Amino acid sequence: MSDTAIIINTAVAVLAAVLLIVRFRLNPVISLIIGAAYLGLSTGMGAEGTVKAITTGFGEIMAEVGLLIAFGVLTGSMLQEAGAIQRLVSTLLKTFGPKRMPYALSLTLATALQSIFLDVLLVISAPLARNLAPRIGSMGTARMATALAIGLECGIVLMVPGVGTVALAGLLGVPLGKMLIFGLILIIPTVALSVAIMSFVFRHGWWDAAKDEQPGMFVDEATGAQAGERTQEPAQPAEAVQPAVGATQTALELPEVQQRRHISLIVLFMPLIGALVLIGGGAVLDVAGIENPVVTFVADPVIALLAGLIGTSLVTRYTVGRNRVERSIATGFRESGQILILTGVGGSLAATISAAGLGDILGKYFTASTAAPLLVVWVIAAALHIAVGSVSISAITAAGILAPVAPAIGLDPVLIALAAGAGSLFAVHVTSNTFWLLQSLMGQSTRGTLKTCSVGVSVASVVAILLIQPLALIV
Repeated sequence: MSDTAIIINTAVAVLAAVLLIVRFRLNPVISLIIGAAYLGLSTGMGAEGTVKAITTGFGEIMAEVGLLIAFGVLTGSMLQEAGAIQRLVSTLLKTFGPKRMPYALSLTLATALQSIFLDVLLVISAPLARNLAPRIGSMGTARMATALAIGLECGIVLMVPGVGTVALAGLLGVPLGKMLIFGLILIIPTVALSVAIMSFVFRHGWWDAAKDEQPGMFVDEATGAQAGERTQEPAQPAEAVQPAVGATQTALELPEVQQRRHISLIVLFMPLIGALVLIGGGAVLDVAGIENPVVTFVADPVIALLAGLIGTSLVTRYTVGRNRVERSIATGFRESGQILILTGVGGSLAATISAAGLGDILGKYFTASTAAPLLVVWVIAAALHIAVGSVSISAITAAGILAPVAPAIGLDPVLIALAAGAGSLFAVHVTSNTFWLLQSLMGQSTRGTLKTCSVGVSVASVVAILLIQPLALIV
């Protein structure tokens, strides 16, 4: 089959999956499988070859990241049950003060809390951020909502153990420790610069509280400060995507006040922090050429995150009791199921694209420069995200298209992973859960949410790819 025919059929397969999701409201898992099946059959792989590519792609990415995602989600679910997030935000406020709170909160969400399912993390942190908004100035709602959006979305695809980041690392064969180090190098300046840029434009007249915030005020009993509070639920268009797996509902239904034993905040997070330190430390030793069987074993991502999960379960059990730990684990299993299946079928489509030979074709056009492929993967991920509204799907699909090119041009796969993640952040809008949750929980109008969420996260997307480009010259 000609190169042109393979390129056209690949484009048709991806666009068909997008159309099925957006226009016909078909489940993304089914839509991606249909796209992969069409691509295999249309490019001459035959029925047997197509099925093999789909199942092999699913199995390979599950072998790489399945346990990692499950361990991360379960750990986050237990931390949420223990009330660690509310305490952490309170500690950040005392440490950094109201003026620096947007930076402190967004960086914390983007780095330390990515094991927690996004909807749950947002439901927990948004009311706290909203109560803090009046204390940081007249643009408090705008700045805190933007900080939430940027921190949450960037962490998913740029920071381990964010589910998108772990999936990208598995798909592209990037060691998780290396992904952790490079993600940390990228995400800190990306988040800080993006929050600073948005704060600047808000201070210079781009925020109109009368039009960008919901009417109505309430007095926060804890601080005595006033903050915007919606008087009724915002009208949500029928086409808006509803929160996944009931995670938001589960979080909202938990009793507000429950008996907990007092335990230091650092002790609650220590198992997870220790796991990430082991993973990162293993990557550093690997680069340095230092080999030790014991270190290699404990620094393996699966073992490190398993140790973190066990440690978190013991600490949480002491804090809230066995029954609530079991409840949080059950919630974590429900949340991780959808994530795992969606990640797997994303791997199926990527494997089918690779088997169709698209990588060899694209490799002919990108032999002269390492910058062009990074821009291409960013654009593809951005376009897919605008259409589908899923950060993870767009990042995985874009990375899968360009992954076969990396060996031919000597481009480090970690750069493709970061570029795909950065592109998938572009234009978070009305097809995203995050958009509507931020609108209602932060008391914004749709116009205001377009500014804080859509524009804010898009700024982070552009900042990230601009920071990734220089890395291609030194990695």
